[in-house]
Amino acid sequence: MPLQWPGCAYRRGADSVGCKCGSRPNLPAGFRVDSGVGRGPVDRYAGFSDFVQAREGALLRTAFLLTTDVQLAEDLLQSALAKAALHWPRIRDGQPEAYIRSALYRESVSRWRHRRGVSELPTASMPERGNASQEDEMDLRFAVIAALRRLAPRQRAVLVLRFYEDLSEGQAAEALGCSVGTVKSQTHDALRRLRAVAPELGEFTTNPGVLL
Repeated sequence: MPLQWPGCAYRRGADSVGCKCGSRPNLPAGFRVDSGVGRGPVDRYAGFSDFVQAREGALLRTAFLLTTDVQLAEDLLQSALAKAALHWPRIRDGQPEAYIRSALYRESVSRWRHRRGVSELPTASMPERGNASQEDEMDLRFAVIAALRRLAPRQRAVLVLRFYEDLSEGQAAEALGCSVGTVKSQTHDALRRLRAVAPELGEFTTNPGVLL
């Protein structure tokens, strides 16, 4: 059962989510995103639009887990896509999604450092209630999001990388631009923090992958 937000559904394993944000990166003046082959500067962005349409949903879900807030997730993804657009000629034939995901993780931590001390409140509305089993799952998932919100962004990013993206410690370290030792310590600290703030989540606090 996906978490239904205004214009956005979070669901693991799906290739896309419905999103009304309509966000597209702001490109330099005189440029436009075009999946076809054109002339001049348009060629720089050939294939970018198709990539965004195919992977925006999955990337938005990751951004939501990193921020636990729909509007912040959309802003974070917009920023990462804008960076990708500027470097598209260089990254399009390599691993553009890995570049964007790394930008998401690093930007989420960087933004938090600049916003420390600023109160952040969730902007998403609660979903409509369904049957009993759906309500139980909704309650559990909201409890997970509430618990993630109480972690430091780097701890949250490590959990998303290790248990949602299912990356190795080495791959997570590369994405975050830190050492493997830092990933190990952050993972340990994050799971310990989860057990302290949300003991009711049980198995999730030892293996977040069961619910992310």
